[in-house]
Amino acid sequence: MVEFSSKVVLVTGAASGVGAGTAKTFAKHGTRLCLVDRDEENLAKTETKCENVGAEKVLTIVADLTKYEDLKRVIQKTIEEFTELDVLLNIAGICFKAPMEIVSFKDFDAAYNINVRAPLFLTQLAIPYLEKTKGSIVNISSIASKKYTEASQMIYSMSKSSVDHFTKIAALELAKKGIRINAVNPAFMKTNLFQRWLKSDEEVEELVQERAKLVPLGRKNVKVDDVIDAIMFLASDRAKMITGTCLFVDGARHLTGM
Repeated sequence: MVEFSSKVVLVTGAASGVGAGTAKTFAKHGTRLCLVDRDEENLAKTETKCENVGAEKVLTIVADLTKYEDLKRVIQKTIEEFTELDVLLNIAGICFKAPMEIVSFKDFDAAYNINVRAPLFLTQLAIPYLEKTKGSIVNISSIASKKYTEASQMIYSMSKSSVDHFTKIAALELAKKGIRINAVNPAFMKTNLFQRWLKSDEEVEELVQERAKLVPLGRKNVKVDDVIDAIMFLASDRAKMITGTCLFVDGARHLTGM
């Protein structure tokens, strides 16, 4: 996509999973990248990979996105380095098991602070710069925003429903400024996000096989590359009249009763 050459793309959650893969894909198109994560070691690995595949320039920022001062620092350093911003990708997120009987204030705050509050206020801070470039925003939501997937993921599902509503309401508010905002809602993927709350490799593999059976299209799980393709499309000029959309990448899973 020549259109991304020299564009400034800010990616949160860039140290692993979808964030790292998306950063690398944009890098192949010669973008200028700002990569954000709290995992300094793995963020540096993503930086190296992006430089090796063709990024015009890479800025890394180690930040805790649950802190407003860090959110301000992310935007400030991005503009200081690149003077502009074309694409904001709110990919950072967490997922954990917390059944209603045992969920705590701490669990609730942990989910909402990173899954909802961080993209909301990072977007708010980015508005003046995205307005100048008529830029775009892509949030990562989940199939869980619309569909019961597992009782123990109640707080996670609630947070992703909030992301969907944020995306739609923000689309109406930002349209007059020429800024587009959309969300990608994947089904289960085998990434670090899910592997962190599973106890063993055997449990991971069992979940992978179980979830694959629930996907109508091919009975196979969504791959990270499937989600990256959706992000690239929504961020591109090919989606110039698409805003406020939650794009499900799930092989029709959200349409089933399973």
